[in-house]
Amino acid sequence: MIKVEHAVKAFGRKKVLDNLSFVAEEGQIVGLLGTNGAGKSTMLRTIAGLLRLDQGEITIDGKQPNLTTRAMINFLPDVDVWYSWMKLSDAMKYMRDIYWDWDDSKASHLLDFFELKPSALICEASKGTRAKMKLLLALSRQAKYLLLDEPFSGIDPFARQQIAQAIVEDFVEEGQSILITTHEVSEVEIMLDEVLFIHEGKLLLNGNVEKLKQASNQSLLEIVKGAYELARV
Repeated sequence: MIKVEHAVKAFGRKKVLDNLSFVAEEGQIVGLLGTNGAGKSTMLRTIAGLLRLDQGEITIDGKQPNLTTRAMINFLPDVDVWYSWMKLSDAMKYMRDIYWDWDDSKASHLLDFFELKPSALICEASKGTRAKMKLLLALSRQAKYLLLDEPFSGIDPFARQQIAQAIVEDFVEEGQSILITTHEVSEVEIMLDEVLFIHEGKLLLNGNVEKLKQASNQSLLEIVKGAYELARV
């Protein structure tokens, strides 16, 4: 379980996380939704242990972020982190050498699923193909917690559908807990168990997706839009 309590993080005078509290239970896909600049990526980076909170606390299975918890977490950032000269096979070898939980069989399956070539240069791939490469490298680990930062950003609908399918299939097979940030609400609606909607660092909406939809008789996109409009009043 990932537990965030009264998280505060500021960059200069701008408060990016503003007294944010939530719990992401084990075995769930949780959507961290919000507009650009809402604080989604900052929240993931603090959970991953890459940033420190100014105030508040994060615990992962009851422990504060440290070397032990980092080994349980697989963080997929929204930017490319690989050297320009790398082929996909080079990145896979790097991951295999660094992480004990790398699974060659999963990597092979995802190569076929995404129709990727190990010999392909990462820097020459289209944005959609790079997104698939990054997801292959993330899903081929057996980490307990998977943090995905904007995996659908700027890619075509077909690629988004493939990526969503891969995430769901991996989740069903492995029982991982997934925290995913996106503003592509309609793409993730069928995937999510829980939703967190933040605006200007504050939590505006938190709950079970199906219960929220049944209670309001609306789609998740309509619910989120309603929460956003209320916040702007």
